[in-house]
Amino acid sequence: MQPACNATLDALALRAVNAYQHGMPLCARPYQAMAQALGCGEQQLLDCLRRLQETGVLNRVGPVFEHRRAGASTLAALAVAPHDIDRVATRINQYSEVNHNYLRSHRYNVWFVITAPHRVRIDQILAEIAADTGQAPLDLPMLRAHRVDLGFPLDALA
Repeated sequence: MQPACNATLDALALRAVNAYQHGMPLCARPYQAMAQALGCGEQQLLDCLRRLQETGVLNRVGPVFEHRRAGASTLAALAVAPHDIDRVATRINQYSEVNHNYLRSHRYNVWFVITAPHRVRIDQILAEIAADTGQAPLDLPMLRAHRVDLGFPLDALA
């Protein structure tokens, strides 16, 4: 983590990130349940999480679903000219079905994951992106699941 981010990781932020990298409560008011377990108010927790997102410490707060139980999913990639990356990424991010996207050092440099209720919707999104960018995205649906734990504990920063 870069030093510029250190100031945003107060005690509540550290506790929240450490406690909820896994196992977000499944209930009608998950942030209220999280706040209660952390010993703070719901609005205080929401403000903390919003601040972490605004400062770039967190880029997403929310559950991760088993996509096969929630519908259909695919990994997609585009080979985007460097001068066009921001425009294409902005367009991809307009879809609520896009879980995340990232830039890679490769000919196919813009990668993104789409999760939708059914494969037909994924195909529609890929077709729209192809029409907007002038190139067909690589469509790489998962054949076999591999579980990778991307969580890691954060210690108090000195």
